[in-house]
Amino acid sequence: MGTGPMVAVYGAYGHTGRFVVERLRERGFTPVLSGRDADRLKAAAAATGAEARPAAVDDPAALDRALAGTAAVVNCAGPFATTAGPVAEAALRAGIPYVDVAAEIEANADTLARFADRARAAGTVVLPAMAFFGGLGDLLATAAMGDWTAADEVHVAYGLSGWHPTAGTVAAGAVSRERRGGRRVRFANGRLEYRHDDPPTLEWPFPEPMGPRTVIGEFTMADVVTVPHHLAVPEVRTYMTAEAARELSGADASAPAGADGRPAETFLVDVVVRSGGRERRAVARGRDIYAVTAPLVVEAVDRVLTGRARTSGAVSAGALFDAPDFLRALSPHIAWEARP
Repeated sequence: MGTGPMVAVYGAYGHTGRFVVERLRERGFTPVLSGRDADRLKAAAAATGAEARPAAVDDPAALDRALAGTAAVVNCAGPFATTAGPVAEAALRAGIPYVDVAAEIEANADTLARFADRARAAGTVVLPAMAFFGGLGDLLATAAMGDWTAADEVHVAYGLSGWHPTAGTVAAGAVSRERRGGRRVRFANGRLEYRHDDPPTLEWPFPEPMGPRTVIGEFTMADVVTVPHHLAVPEVRTYMTAEAARELSGADASAPAGADGRPAETFLVDVVVRSGGRERRAVARGRDIYAVTAPLVVEAVDRVLTGRARTSGAVSAGALFDAPDFLRALSPHIAWEARP
């Protein structure tokens, strides 16, 4: 076990939560396991030797006990429409940073709006979407912007070799669709727009060796919340390779397969920023969209706790950190490059 500061992981027994617990230990932190399912929590504690503190999201006293003595909390338990508010409230009561890995668009928007003033007044951090979807795209877009203070468009294209979603991903998607009444969403004209039409299908020129691929345009992910929250950009579009989109839509919520329990997919995230006919680009490559969330979120926790956050309040990753330096710190988990 680590001997460093205690960090609570809510949803520690889930697929992503287990990666986060492992990464925290590797970085010298002492993970404290929490979540709603006492039996799964007990099994996770027995397997890791970590302390278990069960807590339901509708039990503030139990959440307070779960966070007692911890330096930060990472929320890995979706759907975040249900968990983000109560766990972030508990973090504010404890006076500690709150970080989550939510990919739910509306939940992230709610978190940023709900806690903006209170987190700033408390001098603490509420950081949603610190994950593959939302956090990584925001860091790449911020790095690509460089010295630009505004841009006309940000495009985030996800080149996934496949997508075997977890049960949590499938459940969160169902909650989001219900909240939207079956509509799709995009970020255009400086706001979220809800539409009934089908998203476009087009070709995206991914860098080699992937090359041009058919993508679903306006396959909207959490980047449409995180990027424009701090960058002056009225249009943020996200895209997904058609094969991965089909796998997600046909998912049966079975656990991801692969060697050592890890999915075999690789990813290439291609971010293009355009302003007045000029273009800048940042590209990231890696493997396993769930496992790679752990180094993202743990690096964020470490930087907040060691005074390397740029501000306080409810913010997204690109506003909180030095984006290029953060991305360099993710090596060897993620390889990235800027292309002016």
